Amino acid sequence: MDRERGSASVEHAALVLLAALVAGAVVALALAGPERRDGALASAIAFKQRCAVRYPDPCWQDPLTEAYGRSVAGAVRALAPPPEARVGPDGLALVGVDYRRCRQPGCAVPADGRLTTSNRLITAFTSIRDERRGAGSLTIDYWVYRPSIGWEQVSRTVDADTVSGYATTPLLDSASPALVPLETLLGRDEASFAAGEDPPWRGQVKSSWGR
Repeated sequence: MDRERGSASVEHAALVLLAALVAGAVVALALAGPERRDGALASAIAFKQRCAVRYPDPCWQDPLTEAYGRSVAGAVRALAPPPEARVGPDGLALVGVDYRRCRQPGCAVPADGRLTTSNRLITAFTSIRDERRGAGSLTIDYWVYRPSIGWEQVSRTVDADTVSGYATTPLLDSASPALVPLETLLGRDEASFAAGEDPPWRGQVKSSWGR
């Protein structure tokens, strides 16, 4: 009987924890603007689940390191193209932004080298094609989204030795553009876009966690 009670207590605690995780994710989603809700619930739940598993360790790791490992993360940061504005159909100069937070040209107008006039981070999404096994190379794709213009792809290809040389590249929150790995972005393939803005990476990037 005591054993059954102990088992029931563990199961009850697990259910309470799961309910708390889901409730926290729902609250976070409710507080977010409509531009952030596409795939945000799945991402929030997954993040909180990973935090619970890692407890009591700090529940944070640089997103690039989490997606790619430290040396590749350094290369992705070091080789990132600098923010560059493109003129949109309405004549506004637009920089890359996070599509989950900005879908209109008005929030993609640059204020400085890091932020837009709407206080959005200048952003690029990333994915990699790793063929270093067998003396191959690593290709890093940077995907820049500008509302009303669509997506721009910038690629860098480096060999294994070059990647290793970038292992100590600082990974700073203040670096611009902000980089978002597509490999760890849940719900990316289900995101909807305006006509002419559909991402060329849709369905082409494999998910990857905790390298």
